Amino acid sequence: MSDALRRAESILRAACGERVRTGFPLAPLTSFRIGGPAALYLEPESERDLVAAGEALRQTDLPVAVIGKGSNILVADRGFEGLVLRLGRGYRWAARSGDRITAGGAMPLPALAGVALSHALTGLEFGVAIPASFGGAIRMNAGTHSREVAEVVESVDVFELTTQAARVVPAGEAGFRYRNSDLPSDAVVVGGTVRLASADTSDIRRLMEEAREWRRRTQPLAEPNCGSVFENPPGDHAARLIEDAGGKGLSVGGAAVSTKHANFIVAAEGAKASDVVELVRKVQELVEARSSVHLDPEVHLIGHFDLAPR
Repeated sequence: MSDALRRAESILRAACGERVRTGFPLAPLTSFRIGGPAALYLEPESERDLVAAGEALRQTDLPVAVIGKGSNILVADRGFEGLVLRLGRGYRWAARSGDRITAGGAMPLPALAGVALSHALTGLEFGVAIPASFGGAIRMNAGTHSREVAEVVESVDVFELTTQAARVVPAGEAGFRYRNSDLPSDAVVVGGTVRLASADTSDIRRLMEEAREWRRRTQPLAEPNCGSVFENPPGDHAARLIEDAGGKGLSVGGAAVSTKHANFIVAAEGAKASDVVELVRKVQELVEARSSVHLDPEVHLIGHFDLAPR
């Protein structure tokens, strides 16, 4: 362990005790189920924990990665030589006030959709089809074919690790765009507020079931994957471009382009993160050669990769 890691561990243990973990396996926390360990790992339960994390990073300049449900990330085979933060149960809560629901960043988005249903509020039904935390869904502006988080978010609660301070970001200042936002890179999304509308619960249930059925019908749920690998280019769909280029079923090692949905890469037993990244590159090259379109990855890479997507 480097001196910087030792110093960061010492600072974190002074505040968080044995909850600080070293060499912590990350693969089980990702939907891909592959990748190496985190040099340091902590599940913050309060702002006090986040202040300690910010101080550890300030004193050591270690890299940091914040993960949620792990559904849109790929961890390098060698892991991550820094601090990984994943909000703990202290940030898994929800409260309703009129047509608004405020929730912690660790709240699963499907569970939050269920809270909205229990209060006869519509607008978040699509969330049952997105296996993300509320915080992660806000940061990447997660969505389906029909709606996205930015359409219902009113404000975002963040904790900025650099300044070790919390603040509220109005949705209009978050810079939401397709599968992304302009929230600061050092900002942990610790919560947020959505504004919904009243509706009949039978209509809400119907929309939720339609979202679930769409996911079952279109996605390879039985195989480890990270969700959509590429962003859809303007006016087109990555899956169509990949299939048109003959990429469906293409494989590298234990990773393969799904035969059910061409914008999904699935990982067989024994697959490596390097297999996935090499396959991502091959798909990009195929599509560029066929359609002259560059596909930007939607999956986020954590750790060092010898070969990276273009």
